[in-house]
Amino acid sequence: MSSRKFFVGGNWKMNGDKETLGDLIMTLNTASLNDEAEVVCGAPSIYLDYVRSKLDQRIGVAAQNCYKVPKGAFTGEISPAMIKDCGIDWVILGHSERRHVFGESDELIGQKVAHCLENDLGVIACIGEKLEEREAGTTEDVVFEQTKVIADNVKDWARVVLAYEPVWAIGTGKTATPDQAQEVHEKLREWLRENVSDAVAGSVRIIYGGSVTGGNCKELAAQADIDGFLVGGASLKPEFVDIINARS
Repeated sequence: MSSRKFFVGGNWKMNGDKETLGDLIMTLNTASLNDEAEVVCGAPSIYLDYVRSKLDQRIGVAAQNCYKVPKGAFTGEISPAMIKDCGIDWVILGHSERRHVFGESDELIGQKVAHCLENDLGVIACIGEKLEEREAGTTEDVVFEQTKVIADNVKDWARVVLAYEPVWAIGTGKTATPDQAQEVHEKLREWLRENVSDAVAGSVRIIYGGSVTGGNCKELAAQADIDGFLVGGASLKPEFVDIINARS
């Protein structure tokens, strides 16, 4: 097993209210969690302050998105400065729903990555191919191109986690097999070795997202280049604890 610290992110997406999220927070606060895992929960922006005030400090909190500038006439957006002001240390950027539902370009995602890192926010940067791209055999082309735009905007990789999320496996119940996921993670690490540095390739955490559950997490976590998970639906359920403890 690598020396990279296991990382589990929960992406709550546009779900929950104070009552249900309060119940989830209570479950997490009282659970026995693997001390060797870093855990970060991505809350809806309107609840960031609430979640940070209630969630045990051993668990990080992430915003699910933000904009590329500190402030201004950008109705509905939030900035890294605002996120930091709520005591939040992470942000999820480039999620497939931001790319494919809201039309965010690689260029915009890269600009957001740069601005967040300049403001000392950790970035969970998402990449991944659609079903038609996998079936056309262009998975590597797609994820390498997305990764390049992110890499071009990173000066210090210490606060970056790469999340490989095949779009066809998000919320569909379909999961890349452990071998399929490991293959892409291994190739991403090789791309980093060739295009960034050996040190970054060896240290950066590449996590998997796409219908991760308590039932499949241990086999996925056993793969050499899978350093954790970005979990959607299951992060709202008690089984999230089992996923956090996948390597216990």
